[in-house]
Amino acid sequence: MLVKGGHCGGCAVLVKGGHGHDGANDLLLDNGRITWFRHERIVNPNTHGTGCTLSSAIAAGLAKGQSLTESIQSGKDYLTGCIAAGLDLGAGSGPMDHAWQWRNIEN
Repeated sequence: MLVKGGHCGGCAVLVKGGHGHDGANDLLLDNGRITWFRHERIVNPNTHGTGCTLSSAIAAGLAKGQSLTESIQSGKDYLTGCIAAGLDLGAGSGPMDHAWQWRNIEN
């Protein structure tokens, strides 16, 4: 789908949808083109820092030479794993498990 109208000078915008009830679906608007990134919503109160984690994962993907869409998809996959790992520290909305990938590796 293409969006006609104003131009943002080559910028891209990612709108996070992690607070939705039906899923954690994000929308990318890049040069007038819309791309959806769909993921299941994981019920876990420990989601403090999801935006920072996602943006850092996207930046890391770009630094590794991935395209923007590849970086977003791999970032969302990583973020989903962080939330699904179910780390439970302290009270209130705690952090996610950023090391979940290494905890699941058999030695």
